[in-house]
Amino acid sequence: MTKILDFIKKTVKWIVVAFFASTILSVVILRWVPVYFTPLMFIRMAQQMVNHQELTLHHHWVPLDEIAPSLPLAVMASEDAHFLEHHGFDFKAIEQAAMRNIKHPDKRKHGASTISQQTAKNVFLWPGRSWVRKGFEVYFTALIELMWSKERIMEVYLNSIEMGDGIYGAEAVAQWHFGTTAKELTKRQCALIAVSLPNPRRFNSAEPSRYMLKRQRRILHEMKFVKPLPQKDVN
Repeated sequence: MTKILDFIKKTVKWIVVAFFASTILSVVILRWVPVYFTPLMFIRMAQQMVNHQELTLHHHWVPLDEIAPSLPLAVMASEDAHFLEHHGFDFKAIEQAAMRNIKHPDKRKHGASTISQQTAKNVFLWPGRSWVRKGFEVYFTALIELMWSKERIMEVYLNSIEMGDGIYGAEAVAQWHFGTTAKELTKRQCALIAVSLPNPRRFNSAEPSRYMLKRQRRILHEMKFVKPLPQKDVN
């Protein structure tokens, strides 16, 4: 019995060591290496196969300096106004979201995920709302905030996030929804993309609804008050 317990302890110990070593190594590598595929991309393709749909995946990595500066401003204005100030978690936004959810329990739950958290989720994890997945999200968010610059986090975010049905990243959405490149996106187009991000398969930036156009105007206004990313190397 003692030998069995010792074996279990050693096995658990090596599993824990392997987990931390592999995850830290992957975060270090992705500080420089482009993210060409994410778990969500594979999940969406699997869903397409199950539903007997044509496999669709539009994704083309581009460096941050080949993305219109208005797009980071737009997503910060829409998703995370304090992105450059916090260290991965916006505790004030979390508190406000919790208070809204308590006051209005019958309405749609509000979240307070930062761009850093969304990047961690997109690159390293699977969709879901379980406490286990949330715990991993906190862990990977802390890692990328520690090892990546804010510019790198934004670069990975804008290249990996889902922006339409089968469309991932700024270059793909620029080409398929606006017939241009990520670098040539206008402020209004960037604002529309930002509007779509909470649910890009429902909100089509190429065919905006009245609600989306209203949100676009709001984001364009808020972009004036968002601090831009420093213009320096993304590493």
